[in-house]
Amino acid sequence: MTEGAGRARIDFPARIVSAPYFGPRSWGKERTIALDQKPPRVVGLTGAILMNLNAVIGSGIFALPALLFAAAGTFSPLAILTFAVLYASLMAVVAKLTTVFRQSGGHQLFAEHAFGKAVGFQAGWLSVLANMAGASANFHVLVSYLAAIFPFFADPLMRLASIAVLIATFTAISMSGTARAVRLIGIGTVLKLSPLALLCVVGFATNGFPTEVELPRFSEFESIALLLAFAFSGADLAIAAAGEMKNPRRMMRRAIFTTLGGVAVFYALIQWAYIAIAPDPGEVDAPLAAAAQVVMGDWGALMISCAAIISVTVFQLNVFVAIPRIFYGMARRGLLPSPIAFVSPRFQTPVAAIGMYGGIIALLALSGSFEALAVLLVSVEQTLFAMSITALVVMWQRNDAGLRRAMDARWLFILPFASGVVLWLLSKVSWDAALSTALYVGVGFVLYVISRRSGVEHEGIDLPEARA
Repeated sequence: MTEGAGRARIDFPARIVSAPYFGPRSWGKERTIALDQKPPRVVGLTGAILMNLNAVIGSGIFALPALLFAAAGTFSPLAILTFAVLYASLMAVVAKLTTVFRQSGGHQLFAEHAFGKAVGFQAGWLSVLANMAGASANFHVLVSYLAAIFPFFADPLMRLASIAVLIATFTAISMSGTARAVRLIGIGTVLKLSPLALLCVVGFATNGFPTEVELPRFSEFESIALLLAFAFSGADLAIAAAGEMKNPRRMMRRAIFTTLGGVAVFYALIQWAYIAIAPDPGEVDAPLAAAAQVVMGDWGALMISCAAIISVTVFQLNVFVAIPRIFYGMARRGLLPSPIAFVSPRFQTPVAAIGMYGGIIALLALSGSFEALAVLLVSVEQTLFAMSITALVVMWQRNDAGLRRAMDARWLFILPFASGVVLWLLSKVSWDAALSTALYVGVGFVLYVISRRSGVEHEGIDLPEARA
Protein backbone atom coordinates (compact mmCIF):
# COMPACT_ATOMS: atom_id res chain seq x y z
CA MET A 1 0.00 0.00 0.00
CA THR A 2 1.41 3.37 -0.99
CA GLU A 3 0.53 6.87 0.11
CA GLY A 4 -0.08 9.87 -2.11
CA ALA A 5 -2.16 13.02 -2.37
CA GLY A 6 -3.43 12.54 1.17
CA ARG A 7 -5.10 9.20 0.56
CA ALA A 8 -4.18 5.54 0.38
CA ARG A 9 -3.79 3.71 -2.90
CA ILE A 10 -3.88 -0.05 -2.75
CA ASP A 11 -2.06 -2.04 -5.39
CA PHE A 12 -4.56 -4.57 -6.70
CA PRO A 13 -4.82 -7.55 -6.44
CA ALA A 14 -4.46 -8.07 -2.72
CA ARG A 15 -6.36 -10.56 -0.66
CA ILE A 16 -6.73 -8.59 2.57
CA VAL A 17 -5.79 -4.97 3.14
CA SER A 18 -6.41 -2.26 5.70
CA ALA A 19 -8.44 0.73 4.55
CA PRO A 20 -9.90 3.62 6.50
CA TYR A 21 -13.47 2.87 7.47
CA PHE A 22 -15.78 5.74 8.29
CA GLY A 23 -18.67 4.30 10.22
CA PRO A 24 -20.75 5.49 13.15
CA ARG A 25 -18.40 3.95 15.76
CA SER A 26 -15.10 3.88 13.90
CA TRP A 27 -14.33 7.37 12.66
CA GLY A 28 -10.80 7.32 11.26
CA LYS A 29 -10.02 3.77 12.48
CA GLU A 30 -8.59 1.02 10.33
CA ARG A 31 -10.82 -1.83 9.36
CA THR A 32 -9.81 -4.93 7.43
CA ILE A 33 -11.76 -5.54 4.24
CA ALA A 34 -11.39 -8.13 1.49
CA LEU A 35 -10.61 -6.73 -1.95
CA ASP A 36 -10.22 -9.80 -4.13
CA GLN A 37 -13.97 -10.46 -4.28
CA LYS A 38 -15.49 -8.89 -7.39
CA PRO A 39 -18.83 -9.70 -9.04
CA PRO A 40 -18.43 -12.36 -11.74
CA ARG A 41 -19.11 -11.63 -15.40
CA VAL A 42 -22.37 -13.53 -15.82
CA VAL A 43 -24.44 -11.30 -18.14
CA GLY A 44 -24.31 -12.03 -21.86
CA LEU A 45 -25.62 -10.17 -24.91
CA THR A 46 -29.24 -11.16 -24.30
CA GLY A 47 -29.07 -9.98 -20.71
CA ALA A 48 -27.54 -6.65 -21.75
CA ILE A 49 -30.30 -6.13 -24.33
CA LEU A 50 -32.94 -6.95 -21.70
CA MET A 51 -31.46 -4.41 -19.31
CA ASN A 52 -31.39 -1.70 -21.97
CA LEU A 53 -34.86 -2.58 -23.26
CA ASN A 54 -36.49 -2.46 -19.85
CA ALA A 55 -34.81 0.82 -19.02
CA VAL A 56 -36.58 2.34 -22.04
CA ILE A 57 -39.96 0.63 -21.92
CA GLY A 58 -41.45 1.33 -18.51
CA SER A 59 -44.64 3.17 -17.65
CA GLY A 60 -44.32 5.90 -20.29
CA ILE A 61 -45.32 3.71 -23.20
CA PHE A 62 -48.84 3.37 -21.79
CA ALA A 63 -49.43 7.15 -21.95
CA LEU A 64 -47.17 8.07 -24.88
CA PRO A 65 -49.53 7.38 -27.85
CA ALA A 66 -52.15 9.97 -26.89
CA LEU A 67 -49.55 12.65 -26.17
CA LEU A 68 -47.72 12.07 -29.45
CA PHE A 69 -50.92 11.96 -31.49
CA ALA A 70 -52.14 15.20 -29.93
CA ALA A 71 -48.89 16.93 -30.92
CA ALA A 72 -47.98 15.35 -34.27
CA GLY A 73 -51.16 13.62 -35.48
CA THR A 74 -50.77 10.91 -38.12
CA PHE A 75 -47.09 11.78 -38.50
CA SER A 76 -46.38 10.64 -34.94
CA PRO A 77 -45.14 7.11 -35.86
CA LEU A 78 -42.69 8.63 -38.35
CA ALA A 79 -41.71 11.21 -35.73
CA ILE A 80 -40.68 8.31 -33.49
CA LEU A 81 -38.52 6.76 -36.23
CA THR A 82 -37.04 10.15 -37.17
CA PHE A 83 -36.08 10.88 -33.58
CA ALA A 84 -34.55 7.40 -33.27
CA VAL A 85 -32.15 8.33 -36.09
CA LEU A 86 -31.17 11.52 -34.25
CA TYR A 87 -30.78 9.60 -31.00
CA ALA A 88 -28.60 7.03 -32.77
CA SER A 89 -25.84 9.65 -33.04
CA LEU A 90 -25.73 9.87 -29.23
CA MET A 91 -25.76 6.10 -28.92
CA ALA A 92 -22.90 5.88 -31.44
CA VAL A 93 -20.72 7.94 -29.10
CA VAL A 94 -21.59 5.76 -26.11
CA ALA A 95 -21.09 2.59 -28.16
CA LYS A 96 -17.62 3.70 -29.24
CA LEU A 97 -16.65 4.45 -25.63
CA THR A 98 -17.80 0.98 -24.53
CA THR A 99 -15.14 -0.56 -26.79
CA VAL A 100 -12.50 0.93 -24.48
CA PHE A 101 -13.87 0.29 -20.97
CA ARG A 102 -14.85 -2.92 -19.20
CA GLN A 103 -15.65 -1.73 -15.66
CA SER A 104 -18.92 -0.63 -14.10
CA GLY A 105 -19.90 3.03 -14.10
CA GLY A 106 -21.01 3.97 -17.61
CA HIS A 107 -21.02 7.73 -18.21
CA GLN A 108 -19.44 8.24 -14.79
CA LEU A 109 -16.47 6.08 -15.78
CA PHE A 110 -16.06 7.87 -19.12
CA ALA A 111 -16.01 11.29 -17.42
CA GLU A 112 -13.62 10.12 -14.70
CA HIS A 113 -11.08 8.85 -17.21
CA ALA A 114 -11.24 11.87 -19.51
CA PHE A 115 -11.49 14.70 -16.99
CA GLY A 116 -10.40 13.35 -13.61
CA LYS A 117 -12.04 12.27 -10.42
CA ALA A 118 -13.84 15.53 -9.58
CA VAL A 119 -15.80 15.55 -12.84
CA GLY A 120 -16.25 11.78 -12.64
CA PHE A 121 -17.84 12.15 -9.23
CA GLN A 122 -20.20 14.81 -10.59
CA ALA A 123 -21.25 12.53 -13.45
CA GLY A 124 -21.97 9.69 -11.03
CA TRP A 125 -23.75 11.96 -8.55
CA LEU A 126 -26.06 13.50 -11.17
CA SER A 127 -26.72 10.15 -12.82
CA VAL A 128 -27.84 8.35 -9.67
CA LEU A 129 -29.68 11.41 -8.35
CA ALA A 130 -31.88 11.71 -11.44
CA ASN A 131 -32.40 7.96 -11.60
CA MET A 132 -33.41 7.72 -7.96
CA ALA A 133 -35.94 10.51 -8.47
CA GLY A 134 -37.51 8.58 -11.35
CA ALA A 135 -37.42 5.27 -9.51
CA SER A 136 -39.02 6.79 -6.41
CA ALA A 137 -41.81 8.30 -8.50
CA ASN A 138 -42.39 4.99 -10.28
CA PHE A 139 -43.14 3.23 -7.00
CA HIS A 140 -46.05 5.63 -6.54
CA VAL A 141 -47.11 4.99 -10.15
CA LEU A 142 -46.97 1.24 -9.56
CA VAL A 143 -49.13 1.39 -6.44
CA SER A 144 -51.60 3.67 -8.26
CA TYR A 145 -51.93 1.05 -11.01
CA LEU A 146 -52.52 -1.61 -8.37
CA ALA A 147 -55.13 0.58 -6.65
CA ALA A 148 -57.06 0.91 -9.93
CA ILE A 149 -57.62 -2.87 -9.91
CA PHE A 150 -57.44 -3.58 -6.17
CA PRO A 151 -58.94 -0.55 -4.35
CA PHE A 152 -57.48 -1.42 -0.93
CA PHE A 153 -54.08 -0.22 -2.21
CA ALA A 154 -55.55 3.31 -2.28
CA ASP A 155 -55.52 3.55 1.52
CA PRO A 156 -52.65 5.93 2.48
CA LEU A 157 -51.10 3.56 5.03
CA MET A 158 -51.44 0.59 2.68
CA ARG A 159 -49.85 2.68 -0.06
CA LEU A 160 -46.77 3.45 2.02
CA ALA A 161 -46.54 -0.11 3.33
CA SER A 162 -46.76 -1.47 -0.22
CA ILE A 163 -43.98 0.84 -1.39
CA ALA A 164 -41.77 -0.25 1.51
CA VAL A 165 -42.39 -3.94 0.75
CA LEU A 166 -41.70 -3.45 -2.96
CA ILE A 167 -38.42 -1.65 -2.28
CA ALA A 168 -37.32 -4.37 0.15
CA THR A 169 -38.26 -7.06 -2.38
CA PHE A 170 -36.34 -5.51 -5.27
CA THR A 171 -33.35 -4.90 -3.01
CA ALA A 172 -33.35 -8.55 -1.91
CA ILE A 173 -33.71 -9.88 -5.47
CA SER A 174 -30.88 -7.69 -6.73
CA MET A 175 -28.66 -8.79 -3.84
CA SER A 176 -29.45 -12.48 -4.35
CA GLY A 177 -27.59 -12.77 -7.65
CA THR A 178 -27.21 -10.87 -10.91
CA ALA A 179 -27.94 -13.85 -13.15
CA ARG A 180 -31.12 -14.67 -11.19
CA ALA A 181 -32.32 -11.07 -11.38
CA VAL A 182 -31.68 -10.88 -15.13
CA ARG A 183 -33.66 -14.11 -15.66
CA LEU A 184 -36.60 -12.57 -13.80
CA ILE A 185 -36.27 -9.46 -15.97
CA GLY A 186 -36.43 -11.69 -19.05
CA ILE A 187 -39.62 -13.39 -17.87
CA GLY A 188 -41.18 -10.03 -17.04
CA THR A 189 -40.24 -8.67 -20.47
CA VAL A 190 -42.21 -11.40 -22.21
CA LEU A 191 -45.20 -10.88 -19.92
CA LYS A 192 -45.32 -7.12 -20.46
CA LEU A 193 -44.65 -6.98 -24.20
CA SER A 194 -46.98 -9.81 -25.24
CA PRO A 195 -50.23 -7.90 -24.48
CA LEU A 196 -48.92 -4.86 -26.35
CA ALA A 197 -48.00 -6.99 -29.35
CA LEU A 198 -51.45 -8.61 -29.24
CA LEU A 199 -53.08 -5.17 -29.22
CA CYS A 200 -51.16 -4.25 -32.38
CA VAL A 201 -52.17 -7.48 -34.14
CA VAL A 202 -55.85 -7.14 -33.22
CA GLY A 203 -55.88 -3.43 -34.02
CA PHE A 204 -54.42 -3.91 -37.50
CA ALA A 205 -56.62 -6.98 -38.15
CA THR A 206 -59.85 -5.16 -37.31
CA ASN A 207 -59.10 -1.65 -38.57
CA GLY A 208 -56.32 -2.06 -41.13
CA PHE A 209 -52.97 -0.32 -41.26
CA PRO A 210 -53.21 3.50 -41.37
CA THR A 211 -51.62 4.95 -44.50
CA GLU A 212 -52.63 8.61 -44.33
CA VAL A 213 -49.82 10.89 -43.19
CA GLU A 214 -50.10 14.62 -42.67
CA LEU A 215 -46.77 16.38 -42.27
CA PRO A 216 -46.65 18.61 -39.19
CA ARG A 217 -44.98 21.98 -38.93
CA PHE A 218 -41.43 21.82 -37.58
CA SER A 219 -42.55 23.63 -34.44
CA GLU A 220 -44.96 20.77 -33.73
CA PHE A 221 -42.15 18.23 -34.07
CA GLU A 222 -39.96 20.35 -31.81
CA SER A 223 -42.70 20.43 -29.20
CA ILE A 224 -42.37 16.69 -28.62
CA ALA A 225 -38.56 16.58 -28.67
CA LEU A 226 -38.15 16.28 -24.91
CA LEU A 227 -41.04 13.82 -24.74
CA LEU A 228 -39.30 11.55 -27.25
CA ALA A 229 -35.94 12.06 -25.54
CA PHE A 230 -37.54 10.85 -22.32
CA ALA A 231 -39.20 7.95 -24.19
CA PHE A 232 -35.84 6.70 -25.52
CA SER A 233 -33.79 7.39 -22.39
CA GLY A 234 -32.08 4.37 -20.89
CA ALA A 235 -31.18 2.61 -24.13
CA ASP A 236 -27.61 2.35 -22.81
CA LEU A 237 -28.38 1.46 -19.18
CA ALA A 238 -26.40 -1.79 -19.23
CA ILE A 239 -23.12 0.14 -19.48
CA ALA A 240 -23.55 0.99 -15.79
CA ALA A 241 -23.01 -2.71 -15.02
CA ALA A 242 -20.31 -3.39 -17.63
CA GLY A 243 -18.14 -4.95 -14.92
CA GLU A 244 -20.54 -7.90 -14.84
CA MET A 245 -20.86 -8.32 -18.62
CA LYS A 246 -19.07 -11.27 -20.19
CA ASN A 247 -17.32 -9.29 -22.93
CA PRO A 248 -18.43 -5.66 -22.67
CA ARG A 249 -15.93 -4.23 -25.14
CA ARG A 250 -17.37 -6.38 -27.91
CA MET A 251 -21.04 -6.82 -27.06
CA MET A 252 -22.20 -3.53 -25.54
CA ARG A 253 -22.27 -1.82 -28.92
CA ARG A 254 -24.51 -4.56 -30.32
CA ALA A 255 -26.76 -4.42 -27.27
CA ILE A 256 -27.21 -0.64 -27.54
CA PHE A 257 -28.10 -0.55 -31.24
CA THR A 258 -30.28 -3.67 -31.05
CA THR A 259 -32.24 -2.02 -28.25
CA LEU A 260 -32.57 1.32 -30.03
CA GLY A 261 -33.72 -0.24 -33.31
CA GLY A 262 -36.11 -2.67 -31.64
CA VAL A 263 -37.67 -0.04 -29.39
CA ALA A 264 -38.09 2.45 -32.26
CA VAL A 265 -39.96 -0.09 -34.40
CA PHE A 266 -42.05 -1.29 -31.45
CA TYR A 267 -43.00 2.25 -30.43
CA ALA A 268 -43.94 3.09 -34.03
CA LEU A 269 -46.11 -0.03 -34.40
CA ILE A 270 -47.96 0.76 -31.18
CA GLN A 271 -48.49 4.33 -32.38
CA TRP A 272 -49.85 3.11 -35.72
CA ALA A 273 -52.14 0.67 -33.91
CA TYR A 274 -53.42 3.49 -31.70
CA ILE A 275 -54.17 5.60 -34.79
CA ALA A 276 -55.89 2.66 -36.52
CA ILE A 277 -58.10 1.89 -33.52
CA ALA A 278 -58.84 5.60 -32.89
CA PRO A 279 -60.06 5.44 -29.27
CA ASP A 280 -61.52 8.43 -27.46
CA PRO A 281 -58.75 11.08 -27.63
CA GLY A 282 -59.89 12.35 -24.25
CA GLU A 283 -58.52 9.19 -22.60
CA VAL A 284 -55.06 10.67 -22.12
CA ASP A 285 -54.27 8.90 -18.84
CA ALA A 286 -54.66 5.37 -20.20
CA PRO A 287 -54.84 5.58 -24.01
CA LEU A 288 -53.70 2.00 -24.68
CA ALA A 289 -56.23 0.60 -22.22
CA ALA A 290 -58.88 2.68 -23.99
CA ALA A 291 -57.73 1.31 -27.36
CA ALA A 292 -57.86 -2.26 -26.04
CA GLN A 293 -61.36 -1.56 -24.70
CA VAL A 294 -62.49 -0.64 -28.24
CA VAL A 295 -61.20 -3.77 -30.01
CA MET A 296 -61.19 -6.40 -27.23
CA GLY A 297 -63.72 -5.22 -24.68
CA ASP A 298 -63.31 -5.11 -20.92
CA TRP A 299 -60.91 -8.02 -20.77
CA GLY A 300 -58.62 -6.22 -23.23
CA ALA A 301 -58.53 -3.11 -21.05
CA LEU A 302 -57.78 -5.29 -18.01
CA MET A 303 -55.02 -7.07 -19.94
CA ILE A 304 -53.31 -3.78 -20.80
CA SER A 305 -53.70 -2.55 -17.21
CA CYS A 306 -52.00 -5.71 -15.95
CA ALA A 307 -49.27 -5.26 -18.57
CA ALA A 308 -48.69 -1.75 -17.22
CA ILE A 309 -48.26 -3.12 -13.69
CA ILE A 310 -45.80 -5.75 -14.91
CA SER A 311 -43.95 -3.19 -17.03
CA VAL A 312 -43.34 -0.81 -14.13
CA THR A 313 -42.40 -3.73 -11.86
CA VAL A 314 -39.79 -5.02 -14.31
CA PHE A 315 -38.51 -1.48 -14.92
CA GLN A 316 -37.96 -1.03 -11.19
CA LEU A 317 -36.20 -4.36 -10.76
CA ASN A 318 -34.01 -3.47 -13.73
CA VAL A 319 -32.74 -0.21 -12.22
CA PHE A 320 -32.14 -1.95 -8.88
CA VAL A 321 -29.80 -4.30 -10.75
CA ALA A 322 -27.96 -1.69 -12.84
CA ILE A 323 -27.70 1.62 -10.98
CA PRO A 324 -26.07 0.40 -7.72
CA ARG A 325 -23.11 -0.68 -9.87
CA ILE A 326 -22.32 3.02 -10.33
CA PHE A 327 -21.92 3.32 -6.55
CA TYR A 328 -19.83 0.14 -6.54
CA GLY A 329 -17.53 1.30 -9.34
CA MET A 330 -17.03 4.70 -7.70
CA ALA A 331 -16.12 3.04 -4.40
CA ARG A 332 -13.64 0.70 -6.13
CA ARG A 333 -11.91 3.71 -7.67
CA GLY A 334 -11.78 5.74 -4.45
CA LEU A 335 -14.64 8.17 -5.05
CA LEU A 336 -16.84 6.73 -2.29
CA PRO A 337 -16.02 5.05 1.05
CA SER A 338 -14.52 1.57 0.74
CA PRO A 339 -17.32 -0.39 2.50
CA ILE A 340 -19.65 0.48 -0.42
CA ALA A 341 -17.42 -1.72 -2.62
CA PHE A 342 -18.09 -4.81 -0.47
CA VAL A 343 -19.17 -7.86 -2.49
CA SER A 344 -21.00 -10.73 -0.81
CA PRO A 345 -18.94 -13.95 -1.00
CA ARG A 346 -22.19 -15.92 -1.00
CA PHE A 347 -24.23 -14.02 -3.59
CA GLN A 348 -21.31 -12.43 -5.48
CA THR A 349 -23.13 -9.11 -5.76
CA PRO A 350 -22.22 -5.62 -4.44
CA VAL A 351 -24.67 -5.89 -1.56
CA ALA A 352 -23.51 -2.71 0.20
CA ALA A 353 -24.04 -0.58 -2.90
CA ILE A 354 -27.43 -2.20 -3.53
CA GLY A 355 -28.47 -1.67 0.09
CA MET A 356 -27.38 1.96 -0.07
CA TYR A 357 -29.41 2.49 -3.25
CA GLY A 358 -32.49 0.81 -1.78
CA GLY A 359 -32.22 2.83 1.41
CA ILE A 360 -32.05 6.16 -0.42
CA ILE A 361 -34.95 5.17 -2.68
CA ALA A 362 -37.02 4.29 0.40
CA LEU A 363 -36.25 7.66 1.97
CA LEU A 364 -37.21 9.55 -1.19
CA ALA A 365 -40.31 7.50 -2.02
CA LEU A 366 -41.79 7.36 1.48
CA SER A 367 -41.13 11.03 2.23
CA GLY A 368 -42.27 12.33 -1.15
CA SER A 369 -39.10 14.41 -1.47
CA PHE A 370 -38.39 12.91 -4.90
CA GLU A 371 -40.75 15.45 -6.46
CA ALA A 372 -38.15 18.19 -6.03
CA LEU A 373 -35.73 16.13 -8.14
CA ALA A 374 -38.13 15.23 -10.97
CA VAL A 375 -37.08 18.21 -13.10
CA LEU A 376 -33.57 16.72 -13.38
CA LEU A 377 -34.52 13.69 -15.47
CA VAL A 378 -34.06 15.04 -19.01
CA SER A 379 -31.53 17.80 -18.28
CA VAL A 380 -29.18 15.41 -16.49
CA GLU A 381 -29.29 12.82 -19.26
CA GLN A 382 -28.37 15.39 -21.89
CA THR A 383 -25.63 16.75 -19.62
CA LEU A 384 -24.20 13.24 -19.33
CA PHE A 385 -24.31 12.83 -23.11
CA ALA A 386 -22.47 16.15 -23.47
CA MET A 387 -19.82 14.89 -21.04
CA SER A 388 -19.44 11.62 -22.96
CA ILE A 389 -19.17 13.36 -26.34
CA THR A 390 -16.47 15.64 -24.96
CA ALA A 391 -14.76 12.66 -23.30
CA LEU A 392 -14.56 10.83 -26.63
CA VAL A 393 -13.08 13.92 -28.31
CA VAL A 394 -10.47 14.26 -25.55
CA MET A 395 -9.59 10.56 -25.68
CA TRP A 396 -9.36 10.69 -29.48
CA GLN A 397 -7.02 13.66 -29.30
CA ARG A 398 -4.86 11.94 -26.63
CA ASN A 399 -5.00 8.65 -28.55
CA ASP A 400 -6.17 6.80 -25.45
CA ALA A 401 -6.38 3.06 -26.14
CA GLY A 402 -5.36 3.68 -29.75
CA LEU A 403 -8.57 5.53 -30.62
CA ARG A 404 -6.93 7.44 -33.48
CA ARG A 405 -6.64 4.19 -35.40
CA ALA A 406 -10.08 2.99 -34.33
CA MET A 407 -11.98 6.14 -35.40
CA ASP A 408 -12.19 7.03 -39.08
CA ALA A 409 -13.39 10.13 -40.96
CA ARG A 410 -17.06 9.34 -40.25
CA TRP A 411 -16.57 10.65 -36.73
CA LEU A 412 -15.86 14.11 -38.13
CA PHE A 413 -19.58 14.10 -38.97
CA ILE A 414 -20.97 12.00 -36.10
CA LEU A 415 -19.46 14.04 -33.25
CA PRO A 416 -20.66 17.49 -34.44
CA PHE A 417 -24.07 16.03 -35.29
CA ALA A 418 -24.42 14.40 -31.87
CA SER A 419 -23.30 17.65 -30.23
CA GLY A 420 -25.98 19.51 -32.17
CA VAL A 421 -28.66 17.06 -31.01
CA VAL A 422 -27.62 17.50 -27.37
CA LEU A 423 -27.56 21.30 -27.63
CA TRP A 424 -30.97 21.27 -29.33
CA LEU A 425 -32.47 19.13 -26.57
CA LEU A 426 -30.81 21.18 -23.83
CA SER A 427 -32.32 24.31 -25.37
CA LYS A 428 -35.76 22.80 -24.71
CA VAL A 429 -35.06 22.26 -21.01
CA SER A 430 -36.83 24.70 -18.70
CA TRP A 431 -34.90 27.27 -16.71
CA ASP A 432 -36.13 25.61 -13.52
CA ALA A 433 -34.51 22.35 -14.59
CA ALA A 434 -31.28 24.10 -15.60
CA LEU A 435 -31.04 25.99 -12.31
CA SER A 436 -31.84 22.85 -10.31
CA THR A 437 -29.12 20.95 -12.15
CA ALA A 438 -26.61 23.73 -11.44
CA LEU A 439 -27.61 23.70 -7.76
CA TYR A 440 -27.08 19.95 -7.46
CA VAL A 441 -23.71 20.27 -9.22
CA GLY A 442 -22.69 22.61 -6.41
CA VAL A 443 -23.90 20.12 -3.83
CA GLY A 444 -21.98 17.43 -5.69
CA PHE A 445 -18.67 19.26 -5.33
CA VAL A 446 -19.19 19.51 -1.57
CA LEU A 447 -19.96 15.79 -1.38
CA TYR A 448 -16.90 15.04 -3.51
CA VAL A 449 -14.59 16.82 -1.08
CA ILE A 450 -16.13 14.96 1.86
CA SER A 451 -16.21 11.57 0.14
CA ARG A 452 -12.65 11.66 -1.21
CA ARG A 453 -11.31 12.00 2.33
CA SER A 454 -12.70 8.55 3.15
CA GLY A 455 -12.10 6.91 -0.23
CA VAL A 456 -9.41 4.32 -0.95
CA GLU A 457 -8.48 3.58 -4.55
CA HIS A 458 -8.60 -0.21 -4.90
CA GLU A 459 -8.13 -0.23 -8.67
CA GLY A 460 -7.49 2.18 -11.50
CA ILE A 461 -9.30 2.43 -14.80
CA ASP A 462 -8.58 -0.58 -16.99
CA LEU A 463 -7.77 0.23 -20.63
CA PRO A 464 -6.95 -2.43 -23.24
CA GLU A 465 -3.28 -3.35 -22.77
CA ALA A 466 -2.61 -3.72 -26.48
CA ARG A 467 -4.02 -0.26 -27.19
CA ALA A 468 -3.14 1.70 -24.05
